Amino acid sequence: MKLYVVSGLGADFKVLDKLKFPENLEVVFLEWLIPVRNESFKDYISRMADRVDATETFCLLGYSFGGIVVQEINKLKPAQKTVILASIKSHHEKSRFIKLGERTGLPKYLPERIFTTKSALAYSFVRKFFDPQNPRLMQYFNVREPYYLKWCIEKISGWKSEECPDVVQIMGDRDIVFPIKYSKPDYIIKNGTHLFPATKPHETSEILAKVFGKMA
Repeated sequence: MKLYVVSGLGADFKVLDKLKFPENLEVVFLEWLIPVRNESFKDYISRMADRVDATETFCLLGYSFGGIVVQEINKLKPAQKTVILASIKSHHEKSRFIKLGERTGLPKYLPERIFTTKSALAYSFVRKFFDPQNPRLMQYFNVREPYYLKWCIEKISGWKSEECPDVVQIMGDRDIVFPIKYSKPDYIIKNGTHLFPATKPHETSEILAKVFGKMA
């Protein structure tokens, strides 16, 4: 069975490199598509979903913003199982910081130049909110097209969706991006920051084995 995987905002699959997926799954990584100018989230999700073969049973797994994306893909092409890592099940689980962006519409008005690789503001934002203690943090963020990054932040801020009870949620208890206090995850990674798939791969892999292990 295929497991389609989507990584996080600006992140390539290095953040998931250390995970061991059950041998009964064929892992297919879905690379991020750069959004077309003024493309709606619905149309973007449709393009991402086009690469999922729904003629056979499959599963979905998403990390961070990828967790939101796979839940939207699941609405178009229902998966046998959908798992999210360091992500939220509904807009009700957004942090106060993200909700502030939603209420004010601020992300829409941010200039693209602050999302360039040379922007000190963008660098300090990533350092502060993802994992301040991780010296290798920036190696995981290799998708750095400014319009794409700004677009993603707008979509995270404006995302509206009710919880799907079938989604399996795995969170770290020290996540700053999506604080665990706003969610009721199925599994908790102790001392896990937003980067727990990279920093706690053994614990995460054990949970994935439980979740996917019995699937044909």
